[in-house]
Amino acid sequence: MKRFFVLLPILFILTQTSVFADESKQERDIYRDLETFANVLTLIQQYYVDEIDSSKVVNGAINGMLGSLDPHSAYMTPEDFKDLEEETSGSFTGIGIEISMRDGVLTAVAPIEGTPAEKQGIKSGDQLIRINGELTKTMTLLEAVKKLRGAKGTPVTITVHRQEWKEPKDFTLIREAIPLVSVKYTELEPGFAYIRVSNFQATTTKDLRNALKNLKKKHPLQGAILDLRNNPGGLLDQAVKVADIFLDKGVIVSTKGRHKEEQMVFKAHPGEGYSDFPLVVLVNGGSASGSEIVAGALQDHKRGIILGTTTFGKGSVQTILPLPEGAGLRLTTAKYYTPSGDSIQATGIKPDMVVPLTAAVEAKADPPPPLKTVREKDLPRHFKNEKDVKKQPENQDESGEGGDQEENFQKMEDIRQMARRLEQDNQLRTAFITLKSLSLASGQHRSKE
Repeated sequence: MKRFFVLLPILFILTQTSVFADESKQERDIYRDLETFANVLTLIQQYYVDEIDSSKVVNGAINGMLGSLDPHSAYMTPEDFKDLEEETSGSFTGIGIEISMRDGVLTAVAPIEGTPAEKQGIKSGDQLIRINGELTKTMTLLEAVKKLRGAKGTPVTITVHRQEWKEPKDFTLIREAIPLVSVKYTELEPGFAYIRVSNFQATTTKDLRNALKNLKKKHPLQGAILDLRNNPGGLLDQAVKVADIFLDKGVIVSTKGRHKEEQMVFKAHPGEGYSDFPLVVLVNGGSASGSEIVAGALQDHKRGIILGTTTFGKGSVQTILPLPEGAGLRLTTAKYYTPSGDSIQATGIKPDMVVPLTAAVEAKADPPPPLKTVREKDLPRHFKNEKDVKKQPENQDESGEGGDQEENFQKMEDIRQMARRLEQDNQLRTAFITLKSLSLASGQHRSKE
């Protein structure tokens, strides 16, 4: 307690010294404001009705100070700092939703694929009014995150307002371990790849390279769909490296801040070998930050067709600054710009092809739609055409797949799942049609019928 009483004369001396040293008016104003803060703190200590926890009051002042800057700057306690490290390394326990402050309201940026939030139907743009009955209006972003997270298997109730609803609705979700597998992939057809990047974490670039190598081993790549929908971002360097995989030259993104170290330009490097096939990039209102960097770079360099709806519009860079005793400061230090020099802050990336997700497709199909894309040749143990039988290598069995029956059934299940997705997801379906058209136009597609 006593250290705060000592602060006043020290600050007074510093103020007087700054005047005698003819320092700038701004510096004098800072010392004057600090003196005001110390006076207020002292009066609280002396006269507040209950004895106060000084640390709690000071932390509240710090959070208030950062909250006056922008929605993404925040003070992190040692516990918050540890949670951040866990999240970027690959997992955390919670409901699986990226949140932000929009116009002072806690807003869902995107649910993470396969998590309780996505399964319960939480969408990008949903406003979280309450968490366990407590109003979120007075919460900081990190306080809200902490309340949403918790022990595995425990419930949390969120009150959600959506623009088209007349009244807010309550959702009770059970917290789970959220594994952040950032890259998933499959073939839509031989040579046509579907790659889903759900966020940018420490292993994303490595995982994407492995995915492309595995796809290339199966068939020469004739085209790919890169799905960045509901990708809330993550590590800046990983987003840059992901864009670099598909580009062989030019600027990917530039950042501009107040200081020289924030003036950076990130450029593509030749040699990845994935810049010569058609590419369609899927985005929506939940695509933010890092995913906007990737989409913006590919769009400006005309490397791919951007398809979907306008992205979230987060065009700022946060730097994590460590503080003593394990705490940290997440501070907005720069804004980033696409290769053409445009800032996407609050405007987002506008798609080349605007394709909203239709309400009919958005609804869950019950029963599942017919599977139009599964053909006779895809079925395990199908009869061979006589011409194919004559050409069959001696080391293959009747299935034509090397005798691994379990692998055949898995392949069939993958085909069924993708067929169902194409039926239900009009954006993905449009992207696939567009991709095949681009492949035909480029002369890469060769019929294998």
